[in-house]
Amino acid sequence: MSYPGYPPTGYPPFPGYPPAGQESSFPPSGQYPYPSGFPPMGGGAYPQVPSSGYPGAGGYPAPGGYPAPGGYPGAPQPGGAPSYPGVPPGQGFGVPPGGAGFSGYPQPPSQSYGGGPAQVPLPGGFPGGQMPSQYPGGQPTYPSQDLIKDLKSELSGNMEELILALFMPPTYYDAWSLRKAMQGAGTQERVLIEILCTRTNQEIREIVRCYQSEFGRDLEKDIRSDTSGHFERLLVSMCQGNRDENQSINHQMAQEDAQRLYQAGEGRLGTDESCFNMILATRSFPQLRATMEAYSRMANRDLLSSVSREFSGYVESGLKTILQCALNRPAFFAERLYYAMKGAGTDDSTLVRIVVTRSEIDLVQIKQMFAQMYQKTLGTMIAGDTSGDYRRLLLAIVGQ
Repeated sequence: MSYPGYPPTGYPPFPGYPPAGQESSFPPSGQYPYPSGFPPMGGGAYPQVPSSGYPGAGGYPAPGGYPAPGGYPGAPQPGGAPSYPGVPPGQGFGVPPGGAGFSGYPQPPSQSYGGGPAQVPLPGGFPGGQMPSQYPGGQPTYPSQDLIKDLKSELSGNMEELILALFMPPTYYDAWSLRKAMQGAGTQERVLIEILCTRTNQEIREIVRCYQSEFGRDLEKDIRSDTSGHFERLLVSMCQGNRDENQSINHQMAQEDAQRLYQAGEGRLGTDESCFNMILATRSFPQLRATMEAYSRMANRDLLSSVSREFSGYVESGLKTILQCALNRPAFFAERLYYAMKGAGTDDSTLVRIVVTRSEIDLVQIKQMFAQMYQKTLGTMIAGDTSGDYRRLLLAIVGQ
């Protein structure tokens, strides 16, 4: 399986990345020897990477699976990705655009933990459940217990889940979602992957602390009791929050990591899963992008394809989520939103969770990638899959 357009043929660059003065390019063709028996891709020399930096891969899978190499429908071509609406160059993620006609994001009641009434019941009746009582970084006002009761008595189903999600601070909502995913019979593994494999170190550490303080439970112990094998080890690694966040790129390390990954997978009988776990769970995303390019040069196959060949099940999904986020995090969430609404039925929990948690981080970029990848707007697809007040509120959040 191959990600069309990867190695580098056109993931749009993120606005403001790389920072000024940190631009770099991967060493040009000819500086790395190919292992015996592996000629360059396409039978010729690998094209030199532009000096302006690493372009990402171009798009995510089209409906029905991964198409053959050559590019995803609607994926931007190298150097041709349009800038995000209303976002000046260099502004980066998390900054509301200031373009004409933009009236601002809907603001949730709070952004951080702090004071407020204790013992406010949460949906699901978790043991010890209450709204956060102490957390560094501010003193927002939480809704009273009577208000929560009134909301739950007047609402139900998807609308209740969406309203309550908007009342929860982002970190608390992530911790609550993880607890809900592992509570009772069965485990929602894709929720664990989506949260633990996409958050920053700081976000993960805050989630772990919140999970302990508000639910009286240890997140790592719950993961170990609900998962097993290499998938368990991957999630435990991710919940440590130890990824290198240095934005500089070490090309020599990228080449060495690519060689180790090849020898741990395609270059041997069987798979050394611990090598994949160590590299993908600890390297920075810019470093992983460099490693993916080095791997493609060396092995005549992209790393995502190798992961698909060497792994299966949820550990495959987790490793690929890390690589996809290294290439283009908004594209990963755009894909998740698309498949949450594609076909018969709607995965409303995934829809609510992504729209709410990304609404003040990179929802503008997610909308842009969604339109490029699927030739329709996110708002159009939400409008076609939802109804009533639930639809109106979702559309208000996404700005349509």
